Amino acid sequence: MASTHAAVHDGRNEHVLVYVNGVLHPRDEAKISVFDSGFLVGDGVWEGVRLHRGTLAFLDRHLDRLYRNAAAIDLEIGMSREDLSAALYDTVERNGMSDGVHVRLMVTRGDKSTPSQHPSNLVGGPNIVIIAEHKQADPAVRDGGIALFTSTVRRPGPDVLDQKLNCHSKLHEVIALIQAMKAGADEALMLDVNGAVATCNATNFFIVTGGEVWTSTGQYCLNGITRGLVIELCRAHGIPVHEKDFSLTDVYGADEAFVTGTFGGLTPVREVDGRAIGAPGAGPVTGRLTDLYREAVEAAAG
Repeated sequence: MASTHAAVHDGRNEHVLVYVNGVLHPRDEAKISVFDSGFLVGDGVWEGVRLHRGTLAFLDRHLDRLYRNAAAIDLEIGMSREDLSAALYDTVERNGMSDGVHVRLMVTRGDKSTPSQHPSNLVGGPNIVIIAEHKQADPAVRDGGIALFTSTVRRPGPDVLDQKLNCHSKLHEVIALIQAMKAGADEALMLDVNGAVATCNATNFFIVTGGEVWTSTGQYCLNGITRGLVIELCRAHGIPVHEKDFSLTDVYGADEAFVTGTFGGLTPVREVDGRAIGAPGAGPVTGRLTDLYREAVEAAAG
């Protein structure tokens, strides 16, 4: 099966140094306590950032989201943006990395004195982990596209778990992905509580219909950095784009479909629920947006 997170194997990753609370450890020695809040109850936030030509692309946007999300769950990161940015760059530099790297930044509420949800059981500050890996998206996935299956698992409303939070609590997405894989697809398409198309289990979803680009309202999906950039690029280059409610009927009749994410950029969708979407490969609008996105990444690298 294909996956938007499928990467080309790189043996250098066996020897990377991992940042854990200010100290860099060899990969096989990097550890977090079993009493960590993220491990115990999924209590934490995270970001995935690409290193391109020595620059962490769109880092300001990622840190904006990280600090907003941390504030929303009342988690004190304990480091300034400047210090956290310096830690990210120090990690990739100590690993001798300059390009083709994916960086995972994770912040949990910290260790507990006993397994529980309650913040009063914290015994220290937050745990901050940075994992940098040499990681290039598998070109076969981009060229061949992915197949989606619509999961019965819905994206919950903000009164249950606000999907704008890029938090460690991802079990509903994992269950949706497993359901899709069991059905023979690569990844899951997920609906919102009203039955409108929301997003995929790990990426944001777009269709192209009649020359227009459609994506969900954003109320039931992560406010993805790449999603936001694609919307901005459409508006800047005269491509009609709409954040709106639409149904699976609209998806099945679409001219093109694609998903977005920091790791894979734009990935074409070749079929949804067994129905072919457009011609094989990236359609003309998807192809143009892919080129525009690459240009934006280059510009961000300076």
